[in-house]
Amino acid sequence: MQELFSLHQKLLRNTSLDFQRSLLASIRWENRLIGITGARGVGKTTMLLQYLKKQFGETDSTVLFVSLDHFWFSSNSLLDLADQFTKVGGKVLVLDEVHKYPDWSRQLKNIYDFYPELKVIFTGSSLLEILNSAADLSRRALMYQLSGLSFREYINLETDLKLPIQKMEDILARHVELSNELLVDFRPFQYFKEYLRKGYYPFSREFGELYEQQLTAVVNLVLEVELPQLRKFDVAYVPKIKQLLAIIADSVPFMPNVTKLGQKIGINRTTLLTYFHYLDQSKLTKNLYQSTEGISLLQKPSKLYLENTNLAFALGKNVDIGNLRETFFLNQVGYNHEVVLPPKGDFLINKSWNIEVGGAGKSLSKAGLDSGFIAADDIETGFGSKIPLWLFGFLY
Repeated sequence: MQELFSLHQKLLRNTSLDFQRSLLASIRWENRLIGITGARGVGKTTMLLQYLKKQFGETDSTVLFVSLDHFWFSSNSLLDLADQFTKVGGKVLVLDEVHKYPDWSRQLKNIYDFYPELKVIFTGSSLLEILNSAADLSRRALMYQLSGLSFREYINLETDLKLPIQKMEDILARHVELSNELLVDFRPFQYFKEYLRKGYYPFSREFGELYEQQLTAVVNLVLEVELPQLRKFDVAYVPKIKQLLAIIADSVPFMPNVTKLGQKIGINRTTLLTYFHYLDQSKLTKNLYQSTEGISLLQKPSKLYLENTNLAFALGKNVDIGNLRETFFLNQVGYNHEVVLPPKGDFLINKSWNIEVGGAGKSLSKAGLDSGFIAADDIETGFGSKIPLWLFGFLY
């Protein structure tokens, strides 16, 4: 195990604490089994290394961070690791990329049951249906989801500010006051367009001008490796699914005609609907329905969006501005709120607030609405029911 400890310490030495995700302060770290899911590239590994470094320092031998794709597991099991670790006084075991280990859920269940002195924290792809796993981890694991950077987090990362999270109720009721308070510290449009293009994934700083190329590589990895392994996704359809993602990126907010779309890209209706579901699970797309209740695998989404705006620039050629605005809104608001498609307007939030998304000239009357709110781009401050679109990037 010495090689695992050596790698653990090396990773901690190279982990910066300068910028930390908001979720880090919200997790109940005292729980015995904690799971953190999130799309590839959103920063799960970095967040856990930051927690270990802050809480335990770099040399505490009672904690261990291990990635389950390490070659050590070619001749040792997870149970072997837990057994050996507890025998040398181990107390906190962090397991990264659990989906790369066969039968991971049953092994975690056994560790939880057989080693009560050991706290286990694990990360996994958003594809994983952890709460429905055969080993029934739902009764044992406290689960969290890490999303990409919010617009607020991106601003804080770029400026070293500590701008606070805002509640939806406050944004709707006090948006003029909140906007003016925030404008004292920064100008949103100095950063907004850059965020839409390359601000969602934390690795943008690392790759610079190669960011979109790296993001495309992440998409390819999901489509060509993870989906085929975890969902029996037919690799032969990958080029057609890439074509679909490009269509979504360049479309006015995309309302799929499944029959025509299937004919265009050469996939039958049932397979296409199934793949819509898998793409949403993998955080490449976001499916919008008229209700969130009783959604089945073969239910047609009312609208299809890419999961975030960065994907649109990486995958599309002529990105639609209306699509970008709605994608930003759905991505930021959908993290902590229920969002469905209303009979009129663009989005219904928590069954309470009807919101239309558009440019500075958008109005409720133009949208055919008697009441509700406008999330308007290209304005720093709003008035009445018109709220700056960028302000909805402060919800997490």
